[in-house]
Amino acid sequence: MDSRKERENQEIEIDLLELLHILLGRIGLILNVGLLVAILCFFISKFIMTPVYESTTKIYILNKTESASVTYSDVQMGTQLTKDYAELIGSRYVLEEVIQKLGLEDVDYKGLLGAVSVNTPTDTRIVSITVKDTDPVQAMKIANCIREVAGEHIQNVMDIEAVNVVETANMPISKAGPPVFRMTIIGGLVGVLLVCAVILVQYLMDDTVKSAEDVEKYLGLSTLALIPLTEEAENRKKAKKKKRKKT
Repeated sequence: MDSRKERENQEIEIDLLELLHILLGRIGLILNVGLLVAILCFFISKFIMTPVYESTTKIYILNKTESASVTYSDVQMGTQLTKDYAELIGSRYVLEEVIQKLGLEDVDYKGLLGAVSVNTPTDTRIVSITVKDTDPVQAMKIANCIREVAGEHIQNVMDIEAVNVVETANMPISKAGPPVFRMTIIGGLVGVLLVCAVILVQYLMDDTVKSAEDVEKYLGLSTLALIPLTEEAENRKKAKKKKRKKT
């Protein structure tokens, strides 16, 4: 039983080494295709895809008591409620009001919601509102408008005194996307993997016997002799290949 297991393990190891050998034999093709796909992805992400800009505004929310001073309980309560504020900022009421104010006719609630992200860092009462848009000026306008509308909505719903502006929305200069470098690397890797998969599938689907080792391996028969091709047979093969190319 032990010897049988050793043979099976040996056969699996030989198969894996054979597959590796097949891939190494086509390494030139694999690298060339990977490079070609990477260049294609770079060209598409750099020159064809529409650039995206990000604009961020920040607000500070603190739930005050009736006294003028701010207590530790106020700070703790404000930290716990930042997630509620984030939900209110992305609510249908706020975003539809922004669409109406700015006259965004081509944008609906779901479309604007996908372009807005709200970040609430841990242990802080600062809420960041980030807007993505293909137009940098429009991204800044939307972010500022969301801050204004959301501030009023939060005051009304949560019954707090004020929503303070920490930072108004900036005018984005550099592009936030698409990620050219990342898309280039991922494209190259995908190209390499696809070529490897095609090569391995072709090899595994090919059941023709090519050598004496294949006869011994797959048929369990030993070869007594090899008959080399004569020059005449080789010439016939070359002539057939030429005819196929012409047709």
